Amino acid sequence: MYFRITLMQKGKKTTQVYEASNKRSAVAKAKKEFPKALVVKTEETSTPLSAILEKILKDFKKSSQGKVKAEDKIAAIRQISVMTDAGISITDTLDDIAANSGNPRLKEIFEKISSDINAGKSMSQAMEPYAEEFGHVTMAMTNLGEKTGNFSTAFSKLAEILENVRDNTGKFKKALRYPITTLSAMGIAFVALIMLVVPKFKKIFEELHADLPVPTKILLALEYAFNHYGLLLLAMLFGGIYTFLFMYKNNPSFKYNIDRFIIEKKVYLISNVIFYNAMYSYTLVFGELVKAGIPISEALETAVGMVTNSYIKEKLETVNANIGRGLSLTEAYEQTGLFEKMLLQMIKAGEASGQLDMMVGKVSDYYNMHFQDIIENLSGYIEPIMMFFIAGLVLLLALGIFMPMWGLGSAVKKAG
Repeated sequence: MYFRITLMQKGKKTTQVYEASNKRSAVAKAKKEFPKALVVKTEETSTPLSAILEKILKDFKKSSQGKVKAEDKIAAIRQISVMTDAGISITDTLDDIAANSGNPRLKEIFEKISSDINAGKSMSQAMEPYAEEFGHVTMAMTNLGEKTGNFSTAFSKLAEILENVRDNTGKFKKALRYPITTLSAMGIAFVALIMLVVPKFKKIFEELHADLPVPTKILLALEYAFNHYGLLLLAMLFGGIYTFLFMYKNNPSFKYNIDRFIIEKKVYLISNVIFYNAMYSYTLVFGELVKAGIPISEALETAVGMVTNSYIKEKLETVNANIGRGLSLTEAYEQTGLFEKMLLQMIKAGEASGQLDMMVGKVSDYYNMHFQDIIENLSGYIEPIMMFFIAGLVLLLALGIFMPMWGLGSAVKKAG
């Protein structure tokens, strides 16, 4: 969020824009920069153009550096687990991984982490600058390894968690590949037919000197738009997609409204995929962290970091606060409205029996079962949409081309 703050200093007004989570933080930043100034007015404002350009340049620079692939990250974490279990020091382990890593970015990161540890920092402190790349769970398990002195077990469990999340993401992308390819091919074929076939009938339609049916008018309008403004339409399409993705990634308010719309309106298939995947990742990480001995409050905070949907995340973030007010974990979960009664009963039983980690694991399995069902049957769920889309294109082409011909045939018969 950005705030425009009007300051008064030595009789002169000045306006500054600050990025902050709330007004109080923005004012604190202003007072730190201008300690003798008086804050006159504070108001929320849209993201300034300079910040947008800076973000684009930052993303471009980050992408040019190379990303840390999930496979490389998991392999490195597995290696840390094995080598520390063999009694090799953490710095020697990191140096070895950096020396043998085929990923330039990962090599750079581990060299810097090893250097910082040798300079006196802890493992978690050295990894803090790369928290966004490694993720909340990695940071939590690193803290656990430090507290217990057992990096091997902590990183072994971390690798299992990341592999689970990666496998589900991979399955979902693979399941989407076929319908996306099919719909894209149909879209390209339709545009090609409009641009190449319709012009051949255009002269015939013009010679009829009669009112053309609506499907034909639509085809002719599309043909004109594609042939005269094709590149512009393509640029607008990609520009619109990029703008949407940029806003979704960088504007918290825009992202929240989209996320809320998808979940509340139960958008066909998409809402279930997002919900079950988010809840599975959340409960999986929470259960594993509790089992590993991390306090519940810290485990809850870390597990929430796995949720990317801001609407679901907002609801789950209230759990820790409600527990702090004296509610049980079950009662706090019930207030979110995200858990079914059966699942709440299981969590309640886990709390009462001291087997919370095991019962949360069962809840995680339940969400995973639903998510896997969607993935395995994704083609079946999407086929009706594909068939409707394909049928609509074929019907438009058929009616648009043949309806004027039928009219011409009728006119010839009447004349005879």
